[in-house]
Amino acid sequence: MPRRHCGGIVIDMSVLPTTNKRFNMYRRQFLMSVAMGATALSALSGVRAANAATSSTKLSVAKRTLDVNGRSASVFGLTDRSGKSGLVADAESTIDLQLANETTESTLIHWHGLTPPWKMDGVPDNPAALLKPTENRAYNLPSGEGGTHWMHAHTLQEQNLLAAPLIVRTAADRAADEQEVVVMLHDFSFKSPEELLDGLKKGSMSSGMSMDHSKMMGSMPGMQAMHQMMSGGSGMDMPMSGMNMGIDVNDIEYDAYLANDRTLDDPDVVTVEKGGRVRLRIINGATATAFTIDMGALSGDLIAVDGRPVVAVKGSRFPITMGQRLDIRLQLPPYQGAFPVLALREGAAERTGIILATAGADVGRIAANGSDKGPILDLSLERQLRSSSPLADREPDRKYSAMLGGDMAAYTWAIQTDQPIMAKKGERVRLDLMNMSMMAHPIHLHGHQFQVVAINGTRIAGAVRDTVLMPPMAALTIDFDADNPGRWPLHCHHLYHMASGMMTYVTYEDLI
Repeated sequence: MPRRHCGGIVIDMSVLPTTNKRFNMYRRQFLMSVAMGATALSALSGVRAANAATSSTKLSVAKRTLDVNGRSASVFGLTDRSGKSGLVADAESTIDLQLANETTESTLIHWHGLTPPWKMDGVPDNPAALLKPTENRAYNLPSGEGGTHWMHAHTLQEQNLLAAPLIVRTAADRAADEQEVVVMLHDFSFKSPEELLDGLKKGSMSSGMSMDHSKMMGSMPGMQAMHQMMSGGSGMDMPMSGMNMGIDVNDIEYDAYLANDRTLDDPDVVTVEKGGRVRLRIINGATATAFTIDMGALSGDLIAVDGRPVVAVKGSRFPITMGQRLDIRLQLPPYQGAFPVLALREGAAERTGIILATAGADVGRIAANGSDKGPILDLSLERQLRSSSPLADREPDRKYSAMLGGDMAAYTWAIQTDQPIMAKKGERVRLDLMNMSMMAHPIHLHGHQFQVVAINGTRIAGAVRDTVLMPPMAALTIDFDADNPGRWPLHCHHLYHMASGMMTYVTYEDLI
């Protein structure tokens, strides 16, 4: 039975690493091996059987040591009683677990992709308090319909690899004759997240950030552009006198980019079968880096985004921004070989990834820097996506507008809304989103899935997901059903944008 290796050890997917510190976020660990057996949390990388989380499941937040480019780093981890990392559960069930904080820092875990009751969402003091050192807390999380999800700290600790896969398998997944390979992407720095954030605020961490976006926020040209784009125009011909139109791509130059906790200098090599079928479950757990997945000579079918099924899209390259997940089904060729699955850093030469290799195949070295820069992410894939299980067709009960922007000089970011976003259970809510900055923003809504129903004013019946990319000067419309009462964050999944103010809330009326 194929198994996966990470940092010299076989990795199972039972518990996840977490990181404590309110602003700590590193790209996390591993590709995971899924081992057969009846254990509750299982390894997830090369195995075909799935084992569900049980009432005896315990997830421990603990510190661990990681080797990155020959240097030792102290990071967080989320592990079960046996030390396995990651969590696997069955769909349409309840995940009963105890979360134990075994570090000296307070922390909390957000279950990204699940839709738990509000009190279990995992955002500090909204409404639950941080989990103190040595404290345990019980969770009963509905697993939902299945999908590739993840869990992470909603603090700066995320930068320090406090994140891990959370895979929910359907009966069809468990019966499928295919090998699952989980790939977790991270960006890594030996600096603390607090130091990184301080550097951004002082303007010393960026690569080519030149624009003061505050002029766009709330300005008349900005509002005109927003309304024009929502009605089908591009908005790009609106007056922006005195503004540099250069697009800013990466805020931070990281020390390394990881796939399953490893760089391409020592990649995770996953044993696969000649002619076998592989399901890649790819999670972008990076805090500030978008990637393009590049499968080289292989072509696959994109079958799900953010854990929700889509009409298959065939290709060899797929974009993935922070917080998003991709499920890609591959049919391997019927001969021996090594097949890299790379993650190309957006707008830069750096890359990371794993290697799928048949037994005995020659695995050559792949440089951590490519000869070309990774593509700049746009909405070309989003325009193609069609949900296999769309929201019911109905008109929205409420409509809101939100504008994204910021001030790069002061490094402050915000989501400005025309009015507070309110909802009542049973309603359909529509959000018109407009990015008036020259940086892309992955926008994530907690507690719900939404459907993309328009891009730059053009109506589509797009993907159902929980995180969507907002490129510079783009307008998107999303719909969601208000079926989970609470006060739910709507925020940028770029950790440092969120930490600098890019978050608002969807509030249910009965909470007031």
